[in-house]
Amino acid sequence: MEYNLYAGFLLRWIHILAGITWIGMLYFFNFVNVPFQGVLEKELKSRVNPPLLLRGLWWFRWAAMVTMVIGWTLLLYKYSHLHMWYAAEGGLSAQTTWILLGGILGTIMWFNVWFIIWPAQKKIIGFVAAGQAPPEMPALAKRALLFSRTNAYLSGPMLFCMIAPTHYPIVTVPAVVGVFVVGLATIWCLIKVSAKAGT
Repeated sequence: MEYNLYAGFLLRWIHILAGITWIGMLYFFNFVNVPFQGVLEKELKSRVNPPLLLRGLWWFRWAAMVTMVIGWTLLLYKYSHLHMWYAAEGGLSAQTTWILLGGILGTIMWFNVWFIIWPAQKKIIGFVAAGQAPPEMPALAKRALLFSRTNAYLSGPMLFCMIAPTHYPIVTVPAVVGVFVVGLATIWCLIKVSAKAGT
């Protein structure tokens, strides 16, 4: 079966649209919602947070799912049909190395969303909606924030890896280290700025 240009384009479009939604929600939660929660009056949290976070987390987790599933489908479809896995001189091609690294980072982020962040947030929202504050709530909030921050940090290098195959087709150890250093540092700066941005 030959590679279908239209099918490849459709998969890419869905992947990018879902990815923008996912990372946009990730940045909303980390750069906007976390500082907002710090100044939101306690009596308002039970009214504001359940409807806001349930809607936000729905888009967050399902955009992550679509991004991950369509991304791996597109990779396997395109690289297999167009024989892009290996370089002419042997071994994985630079494009393959970058996209696989990005896919691995994205899959780690997807796992964090579905199996750590969402389960913790679901319990927290239930407690807040019921006006409860059980002893495990601070630990749940800390866990959700830790892995949300982890995803925010991973998004920096992950996004570079996703665009590198067509824009930076050279893979060296210094380049990969540089991508991680710059990506992590950029997200760190954005998190630091987020507490005062817009005030």
